[in-house]
Amino acid sequence: MMDTPLTLVSLIERAEKYFSKKEVISRTHTGIQHFTYEEIGKRTRALASALKKLGVEKGDRVGTFAWNHHRHLEAYFAAPSMGAVLHTINIRLSPEHLTYIINHAEDKVLLIDIDLLPLIERVKDELTSVKAFIVMSDEKELPESTLSPLYSYEQLVSDGDENFEYATDIDENDPAGMCYTSATTGKPKGVVYTHRGIFLHSMALSMADTAAISESDRVMPVVPMFHANAWGMPFVSTMLGATQVLPGPMMTPQIIAEMIDKYDVTISAGVPTIWLGLLQELEKGIYDTSHLRAILCGGSAAPKSMIRSYETDFNIPFIHAYGMTETTPIVTLARLKSYQTDLSEEERLDIRSRQGTVVPGLDIKVVDENGDEVEADGEAMGELLIRGPWIADEYYKDDRTKDAFKDGWLYTGDVVTIDNEGSIKIVDRMGDLIKSGGEWISSVDLENTLMAHPAIFEAAVIAVPDPKWQERPVACVVLKPDKLATEAEVLKFLEPQFAKWWLPDKVVFMKEIPKTSVGKFLKRDLREIVNK
Repeated sequence: MMDTPLTLVSLIERAEKYFSKKEVISRTHTGIQHFTYEEIGKRTRALASALKKLGVEKGDRVGTFAWNHHRHLEAYFAAPSMGAVLHTINIRLSPEHLTYIINHAEDKVLLIDIDLLPLIERVKDELTSVKAFIVMSDEKELPESTLSPLYSYEQLVSDGDENFEYATDIDENDPAGMCYTSATTGKPKGVVYTHRGIFLHSMALSMADTAAISESDRVMPVVPMFHANAWGMPFVSTMLGATQVLPGPMMTPQIIAEMIDKYDVTISAGVPTIWLGLLQELEKGIYDTSHLRAILCGGSAAPKSMIRSYETDFNIPFIHAYGMTETTPIVTLARLKSYQTDLSEEERLDIRSRQGTVVPGLDIKVVDENGDEVEADGEAMGELLIRGPWIADEYYKDDRTKDAFKDGWLYTGDVVTIDNEGSIKIVDRMGDLIKSGGEWISSVDLENTLMAHPAIFEAAVIAVPDPKWQERPVACVVLKPDKLATEAEVLKFLEPQFAKWWLPDKVVFMKEIPKTSVGKFLKRDLREIVNK
């Protein structure tokens, strides 16, 4: 067979050639802008030519520090298609971690949204590799800034060559992108994505039994484009010519709901905290979501109660998925098999609240502390291992590679069960499991049940040291506006659903649960708060 390389060049050129009239709808700081793929294609080539003039060469890292909008999409293809590497930088990192990953990646150029300039200005004197800064704004005029040399994105595109020829010497195994994990402890770890990996991942997302993304979709990634490539949504959407709806800076549940309504969004993706917030907004009853065929939810386990609310109250199909930065990220999706559709509503919900079965192209296994595979009975717990063509095989210049990548497998650190249908369920992160009196307690199961309480908006369960039992669970909860609940009422709600020794020793009511930069509960900080 022909040895044709699988590169991102073919994805953007396909959109230019076959879907030139299709749209990218982009919310920026000044409003909504519309671009065709023909226009996006020309602007992307012009950006690539500008980057080349600035000295970007094959293998150089081009950092982006930006929200979800059309300029970020152009950078997604401009850098890799000229042989450089796109480095999407988490805008919510601490100054220390921000400095670390820019220097560790050795970014040569930074593309920065205008409202985020102060964050880079704060650390500019500590950056060792950056040769040029580009401000992403709707205006060509440069703002006042201490960054130098500073260029206008729009001026560079205006002066660039819209007929620029992409690199022809790209190998499919060359790096195309990189993203750093949002570490809860230690420094972030860099993950490199190859052209081949992103290409195959895009193909996987288009399968009918995965996300089923197609040309007819109107795709809105709420998951940030700076986090694991927005789960690959911009790449697959461009490849297929799907309409993209990019929600821009400072997203709120109201903005998300308005854009779903106004632009007939058919599929969206984000973490559970996003969908909890949107659920409250939808309860106002003023939005049309009838065209929304699916919400993809990943990043952490979604409460069964939330899945039920979306599907029962709003008739919005809710698809549970699993992945991580190291996996590009899709690994599993929870979909019913054909013979499971006749099960009771509760049985179907039980299946769909799991993380699901592995997608075609990947292999998984679940092993105990001795490395032996656990029984597929839905009860035995073990660590999830993954391998496949879009799974990373190392961390970028990081000694922690040896702990996570062994014998061709990624050791995820996620504790799961697997049933006889091959469906996995996340029990906990290995560091978050609670061991009480020699028995394991799943914080995830407790959290999901707590969030089914009518007065509770968010809940996180942590372990606290105990002189008798080693560890005991403590529940940290945020109540919904205008709702009340006592510790006794919360514990009474849990009692029928768990063994007595699983019940939290204490319920701590909080105004807000601290979260990581991508919306996951930050249990390290919770432990410090509770143990004070």
